Amino acid sequence: MGKFDGKVVLITGGARGQGRSHALRFAQEGADVAFCDIASQLDTVPYPMATQDDLAETVRLVEELDRRCIGVQADVRDQKAMNAFVEQAKTELGRVDFLLANAGIFSFSTVAEMTDDIWNQMIDTNLSGVYRAIRAVLPTMIEQRSGRIVATSSMAGKIGMANIGHYCAAKWGVIGLVKSVAVEVGQYGITVNAVCPTTVQTDMILNDAAYRLFLPDEENPTQEKAKEAFASLNVLPTPWVEPIDISNAMAFLCSDEARYISGETIAVSAGMSASNAG
Repeated sequence: MGKFDGKVVLITGGARGQGRSHALRFAQEGADVAFCDIASQLDTVPYPMATQDDLAETVRLVEELDRRCIGVQADVRDQKAMNAFVEQAKTELGRVDFLLANAGIFSFSTVAEMTDDIWNQMIDTNLSGVYRAIRAVLPTMIEQRSGRIVATSSMAGKIGMANIGHYCAAKWGVIGLVKSVAVEVGQYGITVNAVCPTTVQTDMILNDAAYRLFLPDEENPTQEKAKEAFASLNVLPTPWVEPIDISNAMAFLCSDEARYISGETIAVSAGMSASNAG
């Protein structure tokens, strides 16, 4: 018996990385899975984004766990696409219990040098994308008077950091959004929370552009060379946490054990939060 037997989880950004990990974690607990992903490249993102092959692989891995799975190519910046994604999940899987608003991108620039495209794609994806996914599921959750919503914020949503002001702004915004929606929908038995990771071992972090950000004076930065710089962010001796660590927090917040937790942020930060007022 799994804790999510008979339940359905919706995940944005599920083709790989944290989203895929969430899909598998919830499937292991008995949930059927519907996920979406843009599965294409944005021109301001300096690393390869997920592909349609990645999307198909997540479907395959969930189905290997003997759970039903829907994988949809959809952009969280598009409200009609989010609405259609939710309707497809309801039609094909029968219900909607959980939303994990996970989709996100990472890019780098000082504010002084930032282009409108860099700013807009970040805010539209990492903040407005969370809003649009939440907006799409709320009518169903309000009608059924139950639901769990968990958004992916970041430790960058609690502090300021150079070269990623747009990312910090989006992730701070996610926390404000989560707290506000929690107040609005608590009367319907819906909980709304956010998880704030430190750096996570995914393609969003493990790429040359991120290494150069942390090692600006290094001619040929590598993952091995970057480990020390990443580890300096954390209290526990690790450069990054693993996707499953975030998935476990998501699963807890969707479980009955967390039924009275709402409007909160949970930091999975390897102790990074201990060194910051946030």
